[in-house]
Amino acid sequence: MNMDSDMVYRKGTVVRSTLAKKPNETMRVFITICVGIMFGFFIGVSFPSLPFTKLNITSALLRDFVITGNKSAAQFTDNSSNKSSTANQTVIDVSKIWVPSNPKGAERLPPGIVASETDLYLRRLWGKPSEDLTSKPNYLVTFTVGYDQRKNIDAAVKKFSGNFTILLFHYDGRTSEWDEFEWSKRAIHVSAIKQTKWWYAKRFLHPDIVAPYDYIFIWDEDLGVEHFDAEEYIKLVRKYGLEISQPGLDPSRGTTWEMTKRRNDRDVHMETEERPGWCSDPHLPPCAAFVEIMAPVFSRDAWRCVWHMIQNDLIHGWGLDLALQKCVEPAHERIGVVDAQWIVHQTVPSLGNQGKSENGEAPWQGVRQRCRREWELFRVRMEDAEKSYYKSIGIDPSNFTVHHR
Repeated sequence: MNMDSDMVYRKGTVVRSTLAKKPNETMRVFITICVGIMFGFFIGVSFPSLPFTKLNITSALLRDFVITGNKSAAQFTDNSSNKSSTANQTVIDVSKIWVPSNPKGAERLPPGIVASETDLYLRRLWGKPSEDLTSKPNYLVTFTVGYDQRKNIDAAVKKFSGNFTILLFHYDGRTSEWDEFEWSKRAIHVSAIKQTKWWYAKRFLHPDIVAPYDYIFIWDEDLGVEHFDAEEYIKLVRKYGLEISQPGLDPSRGTTWEMTKRRNDRDVHMETEERPGWCSDPHLPPCAAFVEIMAPVFSRDAWRCVWHMIQNDLIHGWGLDLALQKCVEPAHERIGVVDAQWIVHQTVPSLGNQGKSENGEAPWQGVRQRCRREWELFRVRMEDAEKSYYKSIGIDPSNFTVHHR
């Protein structure tokens, strides 16, 4: 009996001990949770405007306040945190703007404020910005000029209507003298001593600057325009879908290329027959898809491509005419000469005389030598760039024929 009583007594003690432990542990968990809630409330009240992601509180610390004793859950969370540690380091603060589709460097701006393009429209210093412009010209014409050619430029500018923005690039530094012409007061003048039109074009005619203009005329200063009307020219360019064009040249003035000589029996031509051996393909320059660099006219889209092809250090543009066909497709249908509106190349070597006399040679001779060197440099660069491209995509460039004169 005593042994039985003793056993009963011990069992009762074990049961009571177990029952006593459970309330104590439950109480500890409850107290821990309460402390966690109070701590969280304190943080929230103390820093109401501080983003939660900026508080230096790790996810492990937060788990300790919310979950106690559950080691398996903590282990799982730790493993997940390790796998996504890189992602945690680049947590995006939704209160900050980041728009990857914005232009490079402008990702932090809201898209609605980004002005990625501009124009050459002149504006007032007073009044409402919305009332500055009574009209917006659709076309741009540029001339690279010296003051000695002012009469010729005056005659040329008068062939362009008010629907054109006039931009003069001054290679002789003389700008204020041009105010003798009324139209000059409305024109834009940019001056840099002894620079060519392609130097100016690369630096001041970025596609995002001239984006408002449907067509861009980039002309020399020594062009006779007695038989030319700019508005009629635009009509023909649109009619025949020309992306790159030029007016026909008076054939009596000894032009170099057959393609650019004016024809009397049509409005526009897009191909010709050159000297034997000059054209490896009748659809390629200089028999087609070709205009000269003295008086080219570009559509907005074509100019965006051509601008990127112009080299910063090759300022004379020689060789560019043979490569223009790379910027439109099909080139032999999108590049042409407008015969019905034609001009005369007066061949005034004014910019050539801005060169420097060396080794007893005339200044223009040094300029001409550089032109030829630039032509060869451009040809080599283009060929090397094409070869590198084909190699990069796993194609043997020797399977292609590079067409150059």
